[in-house]
Amino acid sequence: MFDCILIANRGEIACRIIRTARRLGIRTLAVYSDADAGSLHVSLADEAFRIGPPPAGESYLRPERILEAAAMGGAEAIHPGYGFLSENADFAEACREAGLVFIGPPPGAIRAMGAKSEAKAIMEAAGVPVVPGYHGAAQDDESLIGAARGIGFPVLIKAVAGGGGKGMRIANAEAELPEALAAARREARAAFADDALLIERYLDRPRHVEVQVFADAHGNAVHLFERDCSLQRRHQKVLEEAPAPGLGAGLRRRLGDAAVAAAQAIAYQGAGTVEFLLAEAQGGEQSFSFMEMNTRLQVEHPVTEMITGLDLVEWQLRVASGEPLPLSQDDIAANGHAFEVRIYAENPAKDFLPATGRLSHLRFPAEGVHVRVDTGVRQGDAIGIDYDPLIAKLVVWDEDRGAALRRLRRALASVQIAGPATNVAFLAAISGHPAFAAGEVDTGFIPRHRHDLIASPGPVPPRLLAFACLDVLLRREDEARAAARRSDDPYSPWHRTDGWRLNEDNHHVLAFRDGEAAVAATVHYRRDGLLLELPGAGAPVRARGERDACGDLVADIDGVHCKATVVRTGDAITVISAGASHELAIDDPTARAELREPQASTLRAPMPGRLVAAHVAPGDRVSRGTTLVVLEAMKMEHAITAPADGVVAAVPFAVGDQVEDGADLVVFADEDPADQAS
Repeated sequence: MFDCILIANRGEIACRIIRTARRLGIRTLAVYSDADAGSLHVSLADEAFRIGPPPAGESYLRPERILEAAAMGGAEAIHPGYGFLSENADFAEACREAGLVFIGPPPGAIRAMGAKSEAKAIMEAAGVPVVPGYHGAAQDDESLIGAARGIGFPVLIKAVAGGGGKGMRIANAEAELPEALAAARREARAAFADDALLIERYLDRPRHVEVQVFADAHGNAVHLFERDCSLQRRHQKVLEEAPAPGLGAGLRRRLGDAAVAAAQAIAYQGAGTVEFLLAEAQGGEQSFSFMEMNTRLQVEHPVTEMITGLDLVEWQLRVASGEPLPLSQDDIAANGHAFEVRIYAENPAKDFLPATGRLSHLRFPAEGVHVRVDTGVRQGDAIGIDYDPLIAKLVVWDEDRGAALRRLRRALASVQIAGPATNVAFLAAISGHPAFAAGEVDTGFIPRHRHDLIASPGPVPPRLLAFACLDVLLRREDEARAAARRSDDPYSPWHRTDGWRLNEDNHHVLAFRDGEAAVAATVHYRRDGLLLELPGAGAPVRARGERDACGDLVADIDGVHCKATVVRTGDAITVISAGASHELAIDDPTARAELREPQASTLRAPMPGRLVAAHVAPGDRVSRGTTLVVLEAMKMEHAITAPADGVVAAVPFAVGDQVEDGADLVVFADEDPADQAS
């Protein structure tokens, strides 16, 4: 076993590897970019080495800097994690040339499976069914469009060296191909430094099921059962479960055998995942087709660990150090059911647009036998634009799928995040959806049930508004008591906070902003607590509350004992209670006046990023929904479309420019020149 390893990655997976290495007594070295200097994985490692500025191409994707750090720290092996250089055969070779063990498969296996076209050919030769498609060397638009025409629409465009949904587009008709090909190339080049593409037939309502495999240098290969990864948005997984629901014993056995055969066909070593698409064949039977093999550990590996009780990172370390697999196939058993959800900083209501910002409050459910949290961030950390916006992976286990699903709902209700927008409510909606509970899963689940899963923003619920009022009043009482202690006259009436009025009922009017709407709550003081007049509540609400030892609000609201966490950042208030969350702001008359001022006729950046394409120029007439510019942020492209018909007056930024959140991307003319001419 190794004495010291370097982890060539960041965030959650780096922290995950460090935990296992520490348990095994292995010293760990981390690497970091300037953006990650204060990150959790840096603080957990025994030593950490700076490797460059924030862009991945200038830091985490620079093999020479990583090898230099390994030499400086005395590492014997390098664990690549997932993403970045984890499936880079040249990096694996460079490690071995430097006298370091690459904790992963041999370079030849990475090349065989990393180039999806070659992988398909190997599988076809081995008799494994594959999805019809084009995997050729010709990469010009004419060849790719011709291939798509022959396959038949819709088609799926994928990066040959890709993964994680990056460099992937769907084209429903030939007219969509040129733009889709260009976008896929740009994204693939940015994420993998390789813009080669392949095209496959896009299957209707398939399931995405993958099999975890492991092999060693002694000729042993096993599978550790399958995972269902069908629930995806933007072609990226958001929820995984193991085992896959609804599979018959025969199909499960054939999938496992095919995955092991795939690993053996390329003399595989280490952890890998063989991915299949399952589709309904004639007669209602399920057939499967090989899609790709990921020659690394997967983000969703914890669900396999939860049902097998095994540590896959430990297996990686043991196999890489030359040991045989710890168990044979007959010794590996699956127990119970597990779910993993990926908690992202993103806005589901805005097509899952990644979000940025500081995590002003972060609390996860308590971990134990049934609940696990893998994260690479802490309260106070910032989610920036340079990397994937993953906050944490929440994993639950129980004896069967129904019990595990109840665990998941409960655990999601206990997640508390204030700062950037997140997908927690979206994940909770999935976990509570009847179709998901029934196991009716496929890759179209999220688009098909979108209206059920992504609720339109509504006004603040009365109970959450009541908590906001209680928080404001308790803070005022704390401030008044502090002022009285400092005062020469601690009994001055100016220190009172009970809303006292001469010849009038004691009350306060609390003003908030709920988005752009003004919300007013009137608080009347009574001997037994407060009487709140709240919008939407109907009758006045009786309430009283206090803070507990953790600073949370414990309240009695109309006879219901309940609890909330209220987070204040300046004038912003985030109220979190029983799985619900709502953001308000203390009303500022100046800000309200600004809201009434006419807004400039501009299209602003929804997030910081880099402009990678501009499809319009000054003078162009555009229609609502037309793609105007494309912004790259967090390794993904985001098309910015016209909010209405109009004429472009200016495009302030050039392709390649970095833009800040809220920057003017496109300026529209106040009046259509054609209208002026008429």
